[in-house]
Amino acid sequence: MASKTTTRKRAGMEESIINCLPTEVIEHFALAHLQHAPSCTLLFSPQGSISGKLYPSDAIIFDEAWLPSKSAVPVIGPDDRICGSCNGLLCLHTPTSMIKIANLTTGECLHLKKPTRSLKDDHFSFYRFGFHPATKEYMVIQFFQKSSPLTVGRFNVIQVYTLGNEKWKDVVTPESLSLNCVKNSGVAIVDGTMYWLAEDMGSDWQHVVMSFDLGKESFARIQLPAVDLEDWTVGIGDDRHYWIMEIDGKVCISTAQSLEGMLFGKLQIWTLDGHADQRWNQKYIIHHLSPFARGLHFVHGGKIVIQHRDSNLYSYELLGKNFEIELSKMAKLLDLSPRGEDGMQFYVCVKSLVPLDVYAKAAIVHRPKHLEWKLKKWEAWEQDRLMQKDVWRTMHQIEHELMVLKQRMILEVKEKTQHFPDGIQQRINVEVDLILQHMQNYPEQHPNPMLRRLNWVETMQERKKLAARLEKLKVSYEAMGASVVRALSCVRASDNLD
Repeated sequence: MASKTTTRKRAGMEESIINCLPTEVIEHFALAHLQHAPSCTLLFSPQGSISGKLYPSDAIIFDEAWLPSKSAVPVIGPDDRICGSCNGLLCLHTPTSMIKIANLTTGECLHLKKPTRSLKDDHFSFYRFGFHPATKEYMVIQFFQKSSPLTVGRFNVIQVYTLGNEKWKDVVTPESLSLNCVKNSGVAIVDGTMYWLAEDMGSDWQHVVMSFDLGKESFARIQLPAVDLEDWTVGIGDDRHYWIMEIDGKVCISTAQSLEGMLFGKLQIWTLDGHADQRWNQKYIIHHLSPFARGLHFVHGGKIVIQHRDSNLYSYELLGKNFEIELSKMAKLLDLSPRGEDGMQFYVCVKSLVPLDVYAKAAIVHRPKHLEWKLKKWEAWEQDRLMQKDVWRTMHQIEHELMVLKQRMILEVKEKTQHFPDGIQQRINVEVDLILQHMQNYPEQHPNPMLRRLNWVETMQERKKLAARLEKLKVSYEAMGASVVRALSCVRASDNLD
């Protein structure tokens, strides 16, 4: 096995070779790699207080087989919020004056300053992140809210920062638009154009799709598709809820009747198949959501992901265009407790080799490093994690001592009883076998799962495993102690016979 010094030297040589390559070669290879990289799903949970306990921001990554990851995503800080994902890069809103662009694969982070005018009313939901395939440019977009009594909850300027530039650029919108639609219904960026819902009091839906071409910096309005209201349940929910999202590389609108976060009736999903002629096609009609589904849902890889009211996350195979969900066929992905669904977001991600150095003209790039949370507000969380790590270490030490005791006991029993009468020797051997049965399930070494930072789901699992193993260890100690007493009684009886 290569030593750590040799490994570091090799890594340094490889980095030097890569740094000597022309930028054009590196960028071409990174883009070619993206075309063949498999996609995964990232479920983000924001920081928050639940039952008096503060939980940090965290993410679960599902692979192509929808198996959840165990380790926490190292580029996400405890107070970060995700604003968007594109080509394996995350755009993260921080509580400081910086926006962070992070590569999930390499761990690199690029920090750029937020627009100065927006710092007073700064909020994560005002930011988005996209890529223009024609210009090959990455852009951070901010919906700028002017601070005045007449413009509360509205914006009329979009600020754009192109990675590699030195400053933000203002683009005036054709009208004052609602920020509530942006917050509550989502934003999708597809093929270099950003889409979101806006208010339109003149339509039956009272909504319209707004689009903003990131390259041409032009706006357009797109009418929504006709809604099938046959499933409307009178008296349950006063309105329908609408979401805009990207599914299979296309802009989609989904809608369902809702009440206090619960979905009822049918979930209808349309795909925008023609931007110029505003042509919508109905992609899915999903029946019988009630009383199963909450508002959090996501479509990717031939599956729809929905949260049950019991806080479990389930997936269901998309069985054609028009189908009914059978609860017995829902596949459980994971238990979301204690987090719940509030503020959770889904993103499609890929393993990316896109370098961030080339965009560092007006920003700072940080190399991957060990994640440490030194903020005072997270001291209790870190201490709890370190305490759990110490408990694992102590338990492993006790188990190791039990193994040593086992080996020593075998040698001592063999030595002490080799001249005993057969009957007493047999009784002692029975008691020794009972002791060994309580020890045989403890291997000499255990990997400590707390050596790496786990995500919140795996942390909960490890807590349960640790509690179960501690209880098992306690029972083993008690049973072993009783067997030792009986074995010693047999030895004393033999001594008295002598």
